[in-house]
Amino acid sequence: MTSVAPAATATAEPLAPGGYVSTSQIPGLGRTTPEDVGLSTVGLRRVDAAIQERVTDGVIAGAITLVARHGKVVHTSTMGVDDLRTGRQLATDTIVRIFSMTKPVTAVAMGILADRGLWSPTDPIAKYLPELAEMKVCNGFDRQGRPTLEDPVHPPTMAELLTHTAGFVYGSKRTDRIGRLYARHKLLRASSAQEFLDRLARLPLAYQPGTQWRYSLAMDIQGVLIERLTGQSLPDFFQQHIFEPLGMVDTAFHTPPQKLYRRARLYYTGGPFRLLKGPNLFSKDFSRQPSLALGGMGLVSTLDDYTRFAQLLLNRGEYAGKRIVNTDSVTAQMTNLLPESLLAQGFRTGHMHIRPGFGFGWNGAVVYDPQRAQLPVGRGTYMWDGAAGTWFWVDPEHDLLYIGLIQLLSHTAPPLQAITQRLMADAILD
Repeated sequence: MTSVAPAATATAEPLAPGGYVSTSQIPGLGRTTPEDVGLSTVGLRRVDAAIQERVTDGVIAGAITLVARHGKVVHTSTMGVDDLRTGRQLATDTIVRIFSMTKPVTAVAMGILADRGLWSPTDPIAKYLPELAEMKVCNGFDRQGRPTLEDPVHPPTMAELLTHTAGFVYGSKRTDRIGRLYARHKLLRASSAQEFLDRLARLPLAYQPGTQWRYSLAMDIQGVLIERLTGQSLPDFFQQHIFEPLGMVDTAFHTPPQKLYRRARLYYTGGPFRLLKGPNLFSKDFSRQPSLALGGMGLVSTLDDYTRFAQLLLNRGEYAGKRIVNTDSVTAQMTNLLPESLLAQGFRTGHMHIRPGFGFGWNGAVVYDPQRAQLPVGRGTYMWDGAAGTWFWVDPEHDLLYIGLIQLLSHTAPPLQAITQRLMADAILD
């Protein structure tokens, strides 16, 4: 069996029925008590109790969480189980599907390429992906159900690609007509990057670039663009320039056979408090590298690994003495880039609500005005989540990060990010 480097666990103390607080170490991060960095142990246990309540009620099977502040891990907990049938326990090296938490990783990769001068925000996307140069804009549908088209006011730019404002959408049969049109072309099922681009080029943009915010396959386009600019596959680029330097030994677009025993079971809801084993739905469980790796979804990771990545963001591109990406690029990633006129319209996707105070940077949401957003986090907090219920945020004002991992595909999954953010605010002593 191939040897990996999981964090070494020293001890574990009881948390609640079925739960434990771990004192595992993560190389590159220190370990201390909550009070040493201005956090309350009692307050952190209240955060855990709110998650444990969902486990006890059968809403989720289990959860793994971590809190770090000032570069030191202060609280790691496991609640519930990985597998309800066998009672298998969760661990900090349990491999989970993080789905859209892939997107911030792709943003860092784009930042690395920006550092090299390979693209700039004002460039049209078609400068690097000429297959998309002739895309029109859909302004309606005729009586036969065919889209009516107009020229874009301006070609969609790289800045718009990074902020979900370029004109693309995710295809879904449950959305509007343009979403259903995208769904029929099955873009995310393409067998190669070129096939993905060829299918996309036959579709219109859903709206004039820069006039709306719509959750979209923009980050999957970024993945193709990274391959085009570097000549490397997306998995290889991530591995060489992000995962290996950070020591993220279990994060990849596939789970190799020797690690399958550590991969968590995926659940979905069949009704209230009814957890069923999850189907693959829109993501396959790859045991080898996929032919088309997507920049917007598909990574698997662990609590320890993603903590390294989150700390990289808090450190503005540096981790354990290694510079991965320049400070300016990470700052751009974690800065709201949407104008007030767009934010005033309000846009939703899942638990995220883009609005005044709660904007968007590169591939992730940014709380640029906590009071207007009515959120109990620090100014500049950067966050995102994943379809299976994973969530994270980094709060530069409080120099704090939080990671939460569950495996539940459900449109009615509890809003654990909002719940834990509210309780974490009460746990900050200073």
